[in-house]
Amino acid sequence: MHILAAYDLTGSYRAAAKLAGCSHHTVARVVAEREAGGACPRERRPRTIDEFLPKIEEWVYDSENTIRADKAHEKLVAMGFTGSPRSSRRAVARIKAQYRLGRGRVHRPWVTEPGLWLQYDFGDGPVISTVRGAPVRKSISGSAPVRSTRPSRQASSAAPTCPPA
Repeated sequence: MHILAAYDLTGSYRAAAKLAGCSHHTVARVVAEREAGGACPRERRPRTIDEFLPKIEEWVYDSENTIRADKAHEKLVAMGFTGSPRSSRRAVARIKAQYRLGRGRVHRPWVTEPGLWLQYDFGDGPVISTVRGAPVRKSISGSAPVRSTRPSRQASSAAPTCPPA
């Protein structure tokens, strides 16, 4: 939103700054310029990289956002660019950020529906003692019961007998 339109809508420097995406000091300066007689609209100064931006954009899209700024700067210098590596890095970073906007990974939580998925916690499960005294674990899948290798609780609670001497 334009700074003056935001200020006219809200009447507050801070609220207008929030809408316009700038500092409230900037809003105050622009409003003061308008009240002092209206400042002429400012135009952005042309930059040396402006004529090369379509080429940088093409390289970013062709390389699927993997081109490095130093390699792009080398190619630009070969094409006649006279600016600094820093201006090349800024331009490549801005175009790469635009490229990533619609191509980010989407993380969706896995929401299970009741009865659709089997969840198993690998715990001990219910222990059922058998006639022979060894505990048996029942399986959910319906396969044969699995004998436990642990000694039964009944057998371990009995007092050990010593052989006669």
